[in-house]
Amino acid sequence: MTESVKSGQGATARASSFAPLRQSVFAVLWAATVLGNIGSFMRDVASAWLVTDLSASPTAVALIQAAATLPVFLLAIPAGVLSDILDRRRLLIFVQLMLAGVSGVLLVLSHTGTLTVEYLIALTFLGGVGAALMGPTWQSIVPELVPREELKSAVALNSLGINIARSIGPAAGGLILASFGAAVTYGADVLSYALVIAALIWWKRPAAVDSGLSENFLGAFRAGVRYTRASRELHRVLLRAAVFFLFASSVWALLPLVARQMLGGTASFYGVLLGAVGAGAIAGALVMPRLRERLDADGLVLLASVITAAVMAALVFAPPKWLAVLLLLLLGVGWIIALTTLNGVAQSILPNWVRARGLAVYLTVFNGAMAAGSLGWGLVAHQIGVPATLVAGAAGLVVAALLLHRARLPAGEQDLQPSNHWPEPLVTEPIANDRGPVMIQVEYRIRKEDRPGFLEAMKRLSLERRRDGAYAWGLTEHTSDPERVMEWFLVESWAEHLRQHHRVSHADADLQNEALRFHIGPGKPEVHHFLSL
Repeated sequence: MTESVKSGQGATARASSFAPLRQSVFAVLWAATVLGNIGSFMRDVASAWLVTDLSASPTAVALIQAAATLPVFLLAIPAGVLSDILDRRRLLIFVQLMLAGVSGVLLVLSHTGTLTVEYLIALTFLGGVGAALMGPTWQSIVPELVPREELKSAVALNSLGINIARSIGPAAGGLILASFGAAVTYGADVLSYALVIAALIWWKRPAAVDSGLSENFLGAFRAGVRYTRASRELHRVLLRAAVFFLFASSVWALLPLVARQMLGGTASFYGVLLGAVGAGAIAGALVMPRLRERLDADGLVLLASVITAAVMAALVFAPPKWLAVLLLLLLGVGWIIALTTLNGVAQSILPNWVRARGLAVYLTVFNGAMAAGSLGWGLVAHQIGVPATLVAGAAGLVVAALLLHRARLPAGEQDLQPSNHWPEPLVTEPIANDRGPVMIQVEYRIRKEDRPGFLEAMKRLSLERRRDGAYAWGLTEHTSDPERVMEWFLVESWAEHLRQHHRVSHADADLQNEALRFHIGPGKPEVHHFLSL
């Protein structure tokens, strides 16, 4: 839910929070996606439980978790690029058909008794490929479904829908698994995909307009990588996310063994535990506004780390089942605090033109940490046991959170809307978009005594140039006139430089003004464009 709903403000705020559901297309796709996610959670419960029947090895159990998250680590960035250059509706339909096929094969194998650990891991990996394609694509269509003023509410409703699915799907999956078996559970998942496909077919998405500056896959991929490499703020978010999820993954990787071996539970109890995490996440979303009033982003991540570590430590003592459910509710609170805080900061520092690719990098780090952590903690548990591994994960999480607390997360308050203040480059005749590379030169006049301040400002500006499209950058001085300083940067094509014109934000303009205040020339610095012959 949105801030206004969670903080208990008036009826008007509540109505505004659910306003996107008045848009029929958004409402249908939102409901279908909730049902689809419920089915996915049911499938995951069945797979996680079946592997404990097929093998008692903690490594095999952890491999299932790793197989589900590794594809997102490997494919999130390509998926983010694809969501920008392909028809998103058709891509989503293809992904749903693929996921339905995976669950259909699991249904047949489990019904015939031919399912093995190897088959289960391989099919879980294919399901992870579908999830990798689904995530950034679904996020990128939301602005198409609602008015701009309702976008934040729509994003919040998506988060609510995922947690609704998380609270219902695992419990329902565990109940169906215990009552009717794995084949019926997988069949229910196939049916959920059929409903999502029907909703996507019903949606008549308008054809995209070709602006003439559309990116191809490799060019868009390179642009996303360049932005990520040059964004120091994004680096801090990625570091904090990687460390948190690496240690917190231990409880997710070992939870089936905790439920079965330490707590003596059945498949339905395991589903109840996962459902409790989802319910706790919903409760956490409701208290987030009050927490934000008292804590900044760094404080919230520290709080989430302490809560998660406390739950892990408490599970070591094999508490009664009712207490374990309460602990998993608390785990859901800590989990949603970390997820919403880190994801929210990542979104706040990404401009619109690279948002999907930047979030894809974030998802890559998130799932990579989960996959590596799941596999690593499974191997550790094989050597020292599940309880000792949970203690090690909890201690590591708290220590890492305290050590990294000083690596402050960015505030995310900069104006990242395009400034459009760059004048169109002067050309004598039309230039082919694919021609390049292009060298841009900007000539300044800088007093000798102002040189240190100018260089410091240009150091910050160089990161902006690289984020927006430059693959090389430098500063030179004239040999006979040291006050003449030339900034140069290289862009791979003319089209990419024209895109660069539209990417420069108001925050970037402020960086440029910091450098311009040292310029002593009679007018603005001269700008020259050179094309490779």
